[in-house]
Amino acid sequence: MTLKHFFSTWLLAACAATSAVAATEIHGVKIEDSITLAGSKLQLNGAGTRFKAVFKVYVGELYTSQKVSSLDELIAAPGPKRLSMTFVREIEAGPFGKLLTRGVEDNVPKNEMSKLVPGLIRMGDIFTVNKVLVPGDVIYLDWIPGTGMVVTAKGKVQGEPFKEPEFYKAIMSIWFGPSPADFKLKEALLGQK
Repeated sequence: MTLKHFFSTWLLAACAATSAVAATEIHGVKIEDSITLAGSKLQLNGAGTRFKAVFKVYVGELYTSQKVSSLDELIAAPGPKRLSMTFVREIEAGPFGKLLTRGVEDNVPKNEMSKLVPGLIRMGDIFTVNKVLVPGDVIYLDWIPGTGMVVTAKGKVQGEPFKEPEFYKAIMSIWFGPSPADFKLKEALLGQK
């Protein structure tokens, strides 16, 4: 084995090891390949970081029963689904909730907004109650067929499920709609990066 061959082999092995580590951890957040939700095993569809300007806000993960590459495919996918956000910086929850509402407004036709207002008010209340999200806090947005969207923040289920599939689609449009808050995060969650 020549010295050149040895170093090129070593470099390839080092890159492969780095790639494997990067796939299981992002900014200190461990990313699972699969999870179990409502009795169903879900696979990681994609994961990435939400940036606001240059600041890391949270690491997002999307788990589904089958690979999805668009909002419509996500909504059509059978079984439960999970979008998780693990915060990597401290933020005020109230303004974060308002950003979610704005994200819906940016992605849902105006004539459909009036039907979403009661749910958006409830979502805003969830974030107002939680006041501050600190590094390590996790929010789950779980769609469970027959139940609806269950919101869990800091390990506690937040109120009653949001039962309307239209509301779930509107909330998911924040990340996967035509005007997502972060295009790079959308690509990462949909496994396009």
